[in-house]
Amino acid sequence: MGLLYALIMAGGGGTRLWPESRLALPKQLIELFDQRSLIQIAFERVVPLIPPERVLVVTGQRYKDMILEQLPGLPDENVIAEPQGKNTAPAIGLGAVHLRRRDPAAVMAVLTADHLMRKEDTFRAALAAAAQAAASGTPENGTEGGQIVTLGITPSKPETGYGYIERGDQLGQYDGHTVFRVARFREKPDQAAAEQFVRSGRFYWNSGMFIWQTSTVLEEIRRQLPDLYAALTEIEHALGTRQEAEVMSRVWPSIRPISVDYGVMEGARNVTVLPVDPGWSDVGSWSAVYEESQPKSADQNVAQGCEHLAIETQGCLVRSKKLVTTIGLNDLVIVDTDDALLICPRAEAQRVKQIVGRLKEEERAEYL
Repeated sequence: MGLLYALIMAGGGGTRLWPESRLALPKQLIELFDQRSLIQIAFERVVPLIPPERVLVVTGQRYKDMILEQLPGLPDENVIAEPQGKNTAPAIGLGAVHLRRRDPAAVMAVLTADHLMRKEDTFRAALAAAAQAAASGTPENGTEGGQIVTLGITPSKPETGYGYIERGDQLGQYDGHTVFRVARFREKPDQAAAEQFVRSGRFYWNSGMFIWQTSTVLEEIRRQLPDLYAALTEIEHALGTRQEAEVMSRVWPSIRPISVDYGVMEGARNVTVLPVDPGWSDVGSWSAVYEESQPKSADQNVAQGCEHLAIETQGCLVRSKKLVTTIGLNDLVIVDTDDALLICPRAEAQRVKQIVGRLKEEERAEYL
């Protein structure tokens, strides 16, 4: 088995965490828990298993220096910068050709910069087992071509905000972890379907984390997205040469944006799922930040960065740099920044992205 590398995806905008998450400083770079940013948490979570020299981060060009500042243990050359965001398939492909040039036999774990895992040891054990599976063949093809392994999160409730993975036949065990064939991927369900998924015991949340041999994912890109593969190959040939910057600036803008789910996973071969329960949260809203934050007051309030003087106030998340006083409030999100203030019920926190959409429509770029 080749060495295991991590590719941490850190290019998202995090619009549901506005007004703190902005284009200039997206959610993976702001301090949300324990005075650490999500990219710092993601990096520190993986390095007990994968040393810093084998951790790569793919991000937007504008965030490269900020990431290096926040991750002083990461080698400069391990931050891969995209000139423009092109969605996940091109970003992963770019990481893969960088890695193929460095170590053609590499096993690659595609991870995210904006998730939490309360049980980090459980996560790392599953990652190590998935790497073994990724280097193995499947019964149909013997040892030729590795498995594409997805980490399926054991659902704790019938969540309608996540995609699901339905498992098929059991394929094998790796370090005590069972790997199943993927029967199909399912889009975000309605409430009734989500409840049925959870009752069946055959469905897992799609975490967006994948483990595969670099050669395996690049072969799938070549087979399913030949134009992307041609562009990536041209970039790969220029890596480390004086033409690298020119080729990247010329080729990258022409790449068609497409997600890895649609572009690669739906038509991929040898796709398997390794179920795991690492205490996972995608930190996709201020409500999720509230739920994951500790400690909470006796009235279940969370104050971050400020003093909160609360009278008859329960279940609120308050973020500010000044004293915040509240009277008779329940289950609210209050986020105060230098130029904007958000107040909404915690139950409506997913709708914050609608505010960002309105600001875009009104061309209020100073607030984006």
